[in-house]
Amino acid sequence: MILPAEPWFPLRTERLLLREFRMGDFDDVHAYATDPEVVRYMEWGPNTPEVTREVLARWEADAAVWPRPGVTLAAELLDTGRVIGSIRLEVTSPNDRTADFGYSFHRPWWRQGYATEAARAVVAVGFDKLGLHRVWATCDVRNVGSWGVMEKLGMRREGLLRRNRLVRDGWRDSFIYAVLAEEWASATHGRTSQ
Repeated sequence: MILPAEPWFPLRTERLLLREFRMGDFDDVHAYATDPEVVRYMEWGPNTPEVTREVLARWEADAAVWPRPGVTLAAELLDTGRVIGSIRLEVTSPNDRTADFGYSFHRPWWRQGYATEAARAVVAVGFDKLGLHRVWATCDVRNVGSWGVMEKLGMRREGLLRRNRLVRDGWRDSFIYAVLAEEWASATHGRTSQ
């Protein structure tokens, strides 16, 4: 697998612009990165202002490099320009044409299909533009919203990783989900964004 000569983003969905982060996104990012419910199952956060600045600076520095295997994009509302979350896609094995992805969204925009919309767009790029064979993701088994998004995408729960991550409240169990290119192609034929 060869990464494309030009970046495959920004992406526009029905309600979102998925684009690289800028330092001007600080207030929006810090708002969700400090919410204990948003970071409850994450390995990061709640952020201090310094941590949010460092993360944005790293993402901004990453933007100057292409090609690169991992991309983290801001999920910006088309109608307001507000950043309500982030989504990441990273090619973890070029030889095996495999990538993983993850997302985080601010609580006021939960249960409205934004994570599914963003994830569908990014996974579609993985298969359609990057030529991936398999896309996978993990989440804390208690994070029903996260694995619900994966199931809406047609991903299969492949297994349980027992006590595989150490987070604030101790060792967590994780579900692993994946979808193969041929499954994605047959499941998404004729599907519209949610």
